[in-house]
Amino acid sequence: MRTVTVTLPDDQVLKLKEVAGRLGVSSEELVRVSIEELLTRPEETFRQVTGYVLEKNAELYRRLT
Repeated sequence: MRTVTVTLPDDQVLKLKEVAGRLGVSSEELVRVSIEELLTRPEETFRQVTGYVLEKNAELYRRLT
């Protein structure tokens, strides 16, 4: 595991601490979870969309083969 340092303006740091406090987690944990969510979401969204398209067009694909 590596450590990443991010520079934020003071107003964003304050907002981050406020949100983390409301959620009952540290600001570091909130950032870590947010990045994890960001990195996994596009893949999940892509799978959902392709699954929908394949299901919706299954009959067409069957007739084309």
